[in-house]
Amino acid sequence: QVQLVESGGGLVQAGGSLRLSCAASGNIFSPNTMGWYRQAPGKQRELVATITSGRSTNYADSVKGRFAISRDNDKNTVYLQMNSLKPEDTAVYYCNMINWRTPYWGQGTQVTVSS
Repeated sequence: QVQLVESGGGLVQAGGSLRLSCAASGNIFSPNTMGWYRQAPGKQRELVATITSGRSTNYADSVKGRFAISRDNDKNTVYLQMNSLKPEDTAVYYCNMINWRTPYWGQGTQVTVSS
């Protein structure tokens, strides 16, 4: 089992920045992939960004150039630096880990961007 604990959400004005963190614990295998997804009210959960143990990254087109994902393998922690935030970035952000081909999810953290 793997537990994911997110932190760093909150309320920010458009154009502002936030940094999300997610710490994984439990029976973690390497290599693995960690990432962030988000779900806005009335919408399906969507990919934001992922990063492998080797630090290969993948981003949704909507966040490219504004968000940056990174990780600390020693701490099993993934980060999401979000800059130039827009009201349409408002959502619950979920941390994800694919560990030994099994997906795990955090409890989610709310990000609200006011216009």
